[in-house]
Amino acid sequence: MKTVKMGRRGTLVIPAGLRRRYGMEEGDLVVVEEREGGIFIRKAVTVPVEMYSPERKAEFILSNAVDEEDYRRAREEVVKMGLDPDTIPHVKPSGI
Repeated sequence: MKTVKMGRRGTLVIPAGLRRRYGMEEGDLVVVEEREGGIFIRKAVTVPVEMYSPERKAEFILSNAVDEEDYRRAREEVVKMGLDPDTIPHVKPSGI
């Protein structure tokens, strides 16, 4: 157990040994949770978000078709997006 002093605006200094132990570095995000009896602070887990281009979205639409009719509708959807389905690398349903 460590005792730290709260600074202006509610800032706390987490002792260096605890920061090292839990892999916390300057600039890291932390999660602060209210718990019965106190406050729980832990390092946040962040996951990068991929922004999909129209071509990548078209690839998903075409590659996830399950049969010939579904593939036809997928192609129509890609055309509505202003793209040529024949120029999009994708996997066709088996039998097509």
